[in-house]
Amino acid sequence: MKDTLDQHRVAAEPWYKPQGDEVALFTAAWTARMPVMLKGPTGCGKTRFVEHMAWALGRPLVTIACNEDMTASDLVGRFLLDAEGTRWQDGPLTFAARHGAICYLDEVVEARQDTTVAIHPLTDDRRALPLEKKGELLRAHADFLLVISYNPGYQSLMKDLKQSTKQRFGALDFTWPEPGIEAEIVAHESGVEAGTAGRLVEIGTRARNLKGHGLDEGLSTRMLIHAGRLIAGGVAPRAACSMALVRPITDDPDMRDALDAAVATWF
Repeated sequence: MKDTLDQHRVAAEPWYKPQGDEVALFTAAWTARMPVMLKGPTGCGKTRFVEHMAWALGRPLVTIACNEDMTASDLVGRFLLDAEGTRWQDGPLTFAARHGAICYLDEVVEARQDTTVAIHPLTDDRRALPLEKKGELLRAHADFLLVISYNPGYQSLMKDLKQSTKQRFGALDFTWPEPGIEAEIVAHESGVEAGTAGRLVEIGTRARNLKGHGLDEGLSTRMLIHAGRLIAGGVAPRAACSMALVRPITDDPDMRDALDAAVATWF
């Protein structure tokens, strides 16, 4: 099992630039074994933060990308048939609970509510997971921690967490870093010089002001890093911004023109 568990260890430190006291608060939550909910827009650093904290705490990290087709069996496990007969295969949630990993459910609202209720017994004082098909009540490892993330900007009546789920977690709010920090992140991750990174952040800030006024979502830090990597690779800045920032986020001609104008202001 050691070899399997080692596949989930974060071997090298993921670079993360703190924005506040989120590192200390997450560490305190892990010490108290309090499940943690990360809330914030797409591409603002939630996943990188979890990877960094798993490395800092020395715990394996099991990441699950949630989707609407995911069933409770996909999380918990199922019986499989092989040449030797029937055998039980732990799902990723069960594997993490059994061996003391951090289990990260990314964009948890993408999963159906009848699937996410499977996590409830692990997020209260029981810290147990009933494996009904197997007839086992799994007591979570002492080092197990459950972390979920989602983007509140996509909330709707049909796609949101139940209150019975939300109230089992402590929550950390994430947002876009303040410009100086974001420019440092873009420069570090993409390899562009500081001035170029600052101009990319200015473009991102302008685009985010258009959220709700033609754009469903603002430009993410991840997208700014993509543009920076293209520029660092020799692509002309305007072409890099068009490819990495403008074209992916909208198909509306007027909105593209507005974003292209913002790019032209800085490049």
